[in-house]
Amino acid sequence: QVQLEESGGGLVQAGGSVRLSCEASGRTFSSYAMGWFRQAPGKEREFVSRISWGVGRTYYADSVKGRFTISRVNAKNTVYLQMNSLKPEDTAVYYCAASLRQYGSLPNEYDSWGQGTQVTVSS
Repeated sequence: QVQLEESGGGLVQAGGSVRLSCEASGRTFSSYAMGWFRQAPGKEREFVSRISWGVGRTYYADSVKGRFTISRVNAKNTVYLQMNSLKPEDTAVYYCAASLRQYGSLPNEYDSWGQGTQVTVSS
């Protein structure tokens, strides 16, 4: 398993942008598909985006498609989530996660989780 640590959350106005980072420990980062999930108060954890190992194929939830961009830099053991045109409904704790499966958008398909970082979007 890898250990994951998110950073970059905070308070932002609607329409603004935030970039989240997730740094992984270990030397096998490039072998993991990486995902971002979020959880708002009183709601279940939901899939946001993922990026595969290898060619870095990306996939997004419909709610963020066209606004969020996931990327990874294997040399830095880091995955990013660039969030633009933020909306109040994007307010949540954002988690990064690692999976040995190439594809997956369910929380139970991921093996390692970070502690989360809060993103709050004000209207």
